[in-house]
Amino acid sequence: MSTNYSPTKPLPTTAAAASAPTAPNLVSILHRMLAVSDKVSDLIFSPGRPPQIELMGKLQPVAIPGLDKLLPAHTASIAKLIIGTHERAAESLERNGSADVSFSAPGLSRFRVNIFMQRGTHAIVMRVIPPQAPQWADLNLPAALKDIAELKNGIVLVTGPTGSGKSSTLAAVIDLINETKFYHIVTIEDPIEFLHGHKNSTVHQREIHSDTPDFALALRAALRQAPKVILVGEMRDRETIEVALEAAETGHLVLSTLHTIDAAKTVDRILGVFPKNEEAAIRTRLAQSFRFIISQRLLPRADAKGRVAAIEILKSTARTRQYIEQGESEGKSLLDAMDQGELDGMQTFDGVLENLIREGTITSGDGLAYATNANNLQLRLADFGGAPAPVAAPTPAPPVAPVMPARPNIPISPLSTNRTSSPASTSMLDMIER
Repeated sequence: MSTNYSPTKPLPTTAAAASAPTAPNLVSILHRMLAVSDKVSDLIFSPGRPPQIELMGKLQPVAIPGLDKLLPAHTASIAKLIIGTHERAAESLERNGSADVSFSAPGLSRFRVNIFMQRGTHAIVMRVIPPQAPQWADLNLPAALKDIAELKNGIVLVTGPTGSGKSSTLAAVIDLINETKFYHIVTIEDPIEFLHGHKNSTVHQREIHSDTPDFALALRAALRQAPKVILVGEMRDRETIEVALEAAETGHLVLSTLHTIDAAKTVDRILGVFPKNEEAAIRTRLAQSFRFIISQRLLPRADAKGRVAAIEILKSTARTRQYIEQGESEGKSLLDAMDQGELDGMQTFDGVLENLIREGTITSGDGLAYATNANNLQLRLADFGGAPAPVAAPTPAPPVAPVMPARPNIPISPLSTNRTSSPASTSMLDMIER
């Protein structure tokens, strides 16, 4: 579901805002928030707080005259404007307490928006979508991932927490295939994020609720639409995972995402949605179908000029297929296979973090905080001067020597503590629609 906003369209009127002093309309608000930096990733509207942006992983308020603090009426008005005439989104918000929509502000940006209820009021998170799909060269992805464009079938999964760049990586892969192959590509998204124009390939993009009811139904339909490549925005449930495996087994290249923290957890997550009595069969199907599992984490750069992606890569080899099909054991884990699979293009999070720390791209503190095994990474960095020293065991205090009779007693003055406090005061200004 997508909405186009017209700058001349007034904000919806609310009783609480009817007598408020004049404040900027939504386009002016969005413009001010995006003007802070070209690296703004999210806009957040929450009652009781000023409008906020997320910049390099940190929230910060944006000063907007008349909006020192958002009222519930403000966020309700913004939500109503974003939803527009999309009855399904309004029904979802009413019935489920949240709704996903895409939103366009001409001349500014496109957004992936989630509107949700909290404490009986509306809150809004708007993910900023760049005007053009990222190209391969823009993201500095590992060279091994370029092999994805040459695959004829199988499943490629990109995993990571929300905001880790999964959509950007998949968009760069689609753009690479679009430029280098003459394929039919079908994407199924909720909502559509990056818009792909036709290059050498033909790209059809379908949006959940606008073009199709759900992922599983759209994926089954895609099998009859003669695509070479199918992108599924997210494998959310058992039915979608099952159809994705079927598509991969019948000669399609399936690209999708999962919210998991690393490659091993991704395998566990997929197995976990099926009954225990089907685990052996699913292990076999997954081992034969998967081509890459790519996990991402975004870390702040040491120079504070943005963030850098640490990428873990699990590739399909005889060894990794065996570990997935038969299960992991001592000395036979997927982490071991990745750590020892550099020649095959595999890499682990901790190996990548070690390199980033040694290069000075990230600080050792951030690297250890994001590591899979911080203790092992700290040991690997033992020869590196910038690594924090391991915490040593406390040393017993030496015996206290007896005080000599001739030594004068030195009085010790008591410590004093001053405590100060200052009351905080905030002012609340209402928002007026144009």
